[in-house]
Amino acid sequence: MQTVTLNNGARMPLLGFGVYQIPAEDTERAVSEALAAGYRLLDTAAAYANEEAAGRAIKSSGIPREELFVTTKLWVQDAPAEDNTRRAFETSLAKLGLDYLDLYLMHQPFGDVYGQWRAMEALNREGAAKAIGVANFYPDRLIDLILNNEITPAVNQIETHPFFQRAGYQDLMREHGVQIQSWGGFAEGRNDLFTNPLLAEIGKECG
Repeated sequence: MQTVTLNNGARMPLLGFGVYQIPAEDTERAVSEALAAGYRLLDTAAAYANEEAAGRAIKSSGIPREELFVTTKLWVQDAPAEDNTRRAFETSLAKLGLDYLDLYLMHQPFGDVYGQWRAMEALNREGAAKAIGVANFYPDRLIDLILNNEITPAVNQIETHPFFQRAGYQDLMREHGVQIQSWGGFAEGRNDLFTNPLLAEIGKECG
């Protein structure tokens, strides 16, 4: 599996398995099959309500923890955001049955973003979250967060796919050392993605 090096030196697999919209009762099987197929990056979130099932699959896989890259996400926390963020992190960690996270993302740029980020910075310094980042941040919110806080997000997970490439934003993130991570990379099957003649031609040329 190819990896990319984040701005803190952590290595993240280029391809991951996300469990958004997978019912909790199906998640353990889906994650187990993904791990058996060779996936090593797993992506869940508190808002998905399937962290426990993902954790069971991780535990039963027998794969050494250091070979996995596990991501979950913080949902919007009410004030006091710093205290609630730490509690939310600890809850997610317990549900996953892990001692640390490889990547912890702020799921949406809402609420007391600064307070949530300060708590995430503390978790990063403590080693509980090896890398921290954001998701669904538009350029103005991302740059504001970078300029007014100590740690630059390692990742910004946003919707990107062949029909929504956001090239200018990708350049901006690259300039600031923020790794783009795509959700909806297959455009959720829209626009005849798998039968698109141009994409098929490009795919053929690239092997």
